[in-house]
Amino acid sequence: MYNFEKEDAEIWNAIQAEEYRQDNVIELIASENIASKAIRSAQGSVLTNKYAVGYPGNRVYTGNEAIDQVDEIAINRAKELFHAEYANVYPHSGTQANQAVYAAFLKPGDKILAMSEHAGGHFTHGQSHSFSGKLYDAHFYGVNSKDELLNFDKIREQALEVKPRLIIAGASAYSHQIDWSQFRKIADEVGAYLMVDMAHIAGLVAAGLHQNPVEYADVVTSTTHKTLRGPRGGIILAKEKYADKLNKSVFPGSQSGTLEHVVAAKAIAFKEAIQPEFKTYMQQVIKNAQIMANVFVQDDVVRLVGHEVENHEMTLDLTKTGLTGEQAANLLYSVGIATNKELLPLESGDVMEGIRIGTPTITSRNFDEASVAQVAKLITEVMKHPNDNVILDKVSNEVQRLVNKFPVTR
Repeated sequence: MYNFEKEDAEIWNAIQAEEYRQDNVIELIASENIASKAIRSAQGSVLTNKYAVGYPGNRVYTGNEAIDQVDEIAINRAKELFHAEYANVYPHSGTQANQAVYAAFLKPGDKILAMSEHAGGHFTHGQSHSFSGKLYDAHFYGVNSKDELLNFDKIREQALEVKPRLIIAGASAYSHQIDWSQFRKIADEVGAYLMVDMAHIAGLVAAGLHQNPVEYADVVTSTTHKTLRGPRGGIILAKEKYADKLNKSVFPGSQSGTLEHVVAAKAIAFKEAIQPEFKTYMQQVIKNAQIMANVFVQDDVVRLVGHEVENHEMTLDLTKTGLTGEQAANLLYSVGIATNKELLPLESGDVMEGIRIGTPTITSRNFDEASVAQVAKLITEVMKHPNDNVILDKVSNEVQRLVNKFPVTR
C-alpha cells in the first residue's frame, strides 16, 4: 500500500492542513458542502485510470464495459432525480456545462439576456470578463430597487426590446425562489430558448422544495456539489429533442475523455439525494438560513438584501459598517467564520460592499438551531466591533467551542 505520508510528505501535509482547516472553521460559503465518504471513495478509485472518450456503446477506446455501466447508472439516476428526459453527466464543471449549452444553441454574436452579476447572476451568464461575454452579445436584467426582487414585467419589456436568442434564468446570490413559469412565458413570447442554471439550488429542486426548472426550461445546467452535496462537477438536463445537439456540444465540442471517477461519484450523489433523509436535510438547510436571516433582520448595522430568505443563502449589505465585502470576509475569517465578498444588487462599481452567507455546510455538520442563531449573532458582533480585539477573541473562542461541539463526520 502506498504510504502517502512518507512518499509525498509535502502533499500529505497540505491535505492534512486543509482537513484541519475544515474541522476548525464555521463554513458559510454558500457554494461549499461536505461530500460523503462514499463519494470521496469513488473519486479515489481505479476509475481514474480509464480513458472514456465518447458515449456508452460508442467509445473511441476499447475496454469500457464497466465504464458504460457506471455512465448508464449515473444518467438514469439523474433523470429520475430531476424528472428529466435527457441528462448529460459528463461536464467537468458548471461553467463547462454552460459553455456546452451556449455552443449548442447559439452562434458567436447571438444575443443573450441574463441576470446581472450585480443583481446576483453568475459571471458565466454573459459578463465581459467571461468567455460568455466575449463570444455573445449579452444583455442583463436586474432587480427592483425597493424590494430587490425580480420584476417580470420589466424583464418582459427588456426581452421584447432585445429579442434574445437565449434567456438565462438562475442566480448565484439570490435568496428567493424563482418562478420559472414566468421566464417560460417571456421566452415563448419573444421566440427565445430558455436555459436555467440551477447550480445553487439543485439540492432544493431534488428534494422538491423549489419549483423544478426542468418542467419549464429547454435546458437546465447545474453543478453537482453545493446544495446537492456531491463531487465537484457539472450536469446538463434537457428535453429529449435536444439530446443530439447537446451530446455533440459536450463531446467532441468541448471535451474529450470523461472523468469517470467523478461520474461514479455523481451517481452516488444522485442516489443519496433520492433518499428521504436528503429532503429532511434540505428542509433544515432552509430553516437554518431563515433562522440566521431573522437575526440579521433585527440588527441595525448589517442589512439583509431582499429582506427575507426562501432558500439556502443570503447577502448582507455592510454599507453601515464602513467595511468592504473583502475586508469583512477577511475579518470574519480571522475569527474562524468563512464567507465570501459579494456585489450588492444596486451597486454601480466593482467594489463589493456585501458578503454572501449560506447554510449547507453547517447543516451537514448538524449545527442545532440555537447554535445557528448564535453564529449569526457572532457575525453581527464582529461587524459592529471590527477593531475590538477583546470581542474578536471572544468570538474566536466561541467559534472553537461550536466546531468542537459539531465536528465534521467523515
